[in-house]
Amino acid sequence: MHRRWLVNRTNSEYIIYLSKIASISPVLAQILINRGIKTPYEIYDFLNPRISNLSDPFELVGLKTAVERIKEALRRGEKILVHGDYDADGLSATAIVVYALKGLGLDVHYFIPNRITHGYGFNLAGVKKAKELGVKLIITVDSGITSFEAVALSKKEGIDVIITDHHEPLISRESWVRSPGSEVLGQEFLLPDAVAIINPKLLTPDSRLSTLSGAGVAFKFTQALSTSHDSRFTIHEFLDLAAIGTIADVVPITGENRIIVKEGLRLIENETRPGLKALKKVSGIDEREIKSGLLPFTMIPRMNAAGRISDANNVVRLLLTDSDDEAAEISFWLDKLNSERQQIEEEVYREALNKLNDKGVRSAIVLSGEGWHQGVIGIVASKIAEIFYRPTFVISKGGSTAIGSARSIPPFDIYKGLTGCGELLTGFGGHKQAAGFRLNPEDISSFEERINRIVKETLIEVDFIPSLEIDADVNLSHINFNLIRELKTLEPLGFGNSEPLLGSKGLEVISPRIVGNNHMKMKLRQGSHSIDAIGFDMAALFDTLLNIVSNSTGSTLIDAAFTPFINEWEGGRGLQLNLKAFRPSP
Repeated sequence: MHRRWLVNRTNSEYIIYLSKIASISPVLAQILINRGIKTPYEIYDFLNPRISNLSDPFELVGLKTAVERIKEALRRGEKILVHGDYDADGLSATAIVVYALKGLGLDVHYFIPNRITHGYGFNLAGVKKAKELGVKLIITVDSGITSFEAVALSKKEGIDVIITDHHEPLISRESWVRSPGSEVLGQEFLLPDAVAIINPKLLTPDSRLSTLSGAGVAFKFTQALSTSHDSRFTIHEFLDLAAIGTIADVVPITGENRIIVKEGLRLIENETRPGLKALKKVSGIDEREIKSGLLPFTMIPRMNAAGRISDANNVVRLLLTDSDDEAAEISFWLDKLNSERQQIEEEVYREALNKLNDKGVRSAIVLSGEGWHQGVIGIVASKIAEIFYRPTFVISKGGSTAIGSARSIPPFDIYKGLTGCGELLTGFGGHKQAAGFRLNPEDISSFEERINRIVKETLIEVDFIPSLEIDADVNLSHINFNLIRELKTLEPLGFGNSEPLLGSKGLEVISPRIVGNNHMKMKLRQGSHSIDAIGFDMAALFDTLLNIVSNSTGSTLIDAAFTPFINEWEGGRGLQLNLKAFRPSP
């Protein structure tokens, strides 16, 4: 796919000043500036994430009221139901809150809705479960911000509700319940009539807490409880679960999230929780260094598998258990489920691609199929959006209803897009880049036309071309062992703090060849400096590289985008470039 190369540049004098004052290389200074970290204090804070730098949890609107309601539940000896969600973020958040409330001595139960039977979020099934248990307080995690009907019914039944969520609230010109945060944002939110609503989206966007995941909000909730009660827990105990939710929900690994992930990964590596220890083993990473980029391909899909094609309540059991045997049993079950999920996903993906080939690619891609498994349509939408670089909506039709999952591209806010289709939908919710929705099957064609018009009116032609954002333009002479060690201080990496991508111009290609099953290897030279480079899974581009060579006169020069790393083999160590992209030098 053709991509725009965007090289971020800053005033060279400021880069030199910042590198000297912060004692870092000019290359790292440029990378940090690109990530909005522009002062010596911000650099020190970013490169040294510490527990002591966690924000005051009471910055979150509604948290003081929620803590007071928990105190009341303690005095009255009330039962509490924690209403979770079936993805890794919601499951981690559920485990955090259940563990903390039990640590306060409360009688706590939890309920994870079934994706197929109950649908998404806090709904009437959760209220019914609360009535059966005789609880007087429901605490939602990773859900509830648009659950008007369920909250109203709970109130009617004499059950209080505390909502903890991080999804987008509805915005209304005529506010039903006015949010304190709306004064700052210049917006009025339509919010359920709950006892307390804790959602970082009600804060100003520049708050360190504004990008928390559902598990991150749950973590801040327990942090507030730990400072307000004589508890039998410390907040450090929950960092591993909060880190999993944060990574799983693809929120920016910056600010508060960076502290949570860094400390949480350390706990996961130290195997302090039996459930995560067993999950690491079945995922085949029990002997590996645990990094943020590893979890989305190993532990997290297995946690998500239960919610996609089975019952996710067992995942909460896994996260809470003290038994190694129970942890091993549930982890083995999740591993098997994940294999089943992969097979189902592949079938739906193939069918969706066939439909797309028949109808062609438009500004937005809308695909629907009878009986497509609801648990995999989100993954399928994500794959298609990545390949064709279009906002993608995949819909499963079944009887009188249709369930959809949407994934976007960075220039398009998919939640706003769905808002523009509101009268065609029976429900929707989510974020700027991912959302879920429901509609009547007979409205799918109208929805397709409407969302295509919205996307076409919102974006311009260049928005449909993916960009390759290069952090710094470097010479090969800049690349050494010290630089690579320095780049490691950027970890943990993830959304909002991606792996640093460097670029060099005018490189001579020496001895290009295919190695292994699907990799391309060569040596790149610039002046007197040369470094080995490998393009993993780039063998399909080998002919393109050879065409550049054959069409050139004299030396073959390319521009390359890469990440440097230290290659270790048979006791030796050498510099190598992980090649991400190349093009002919102008």
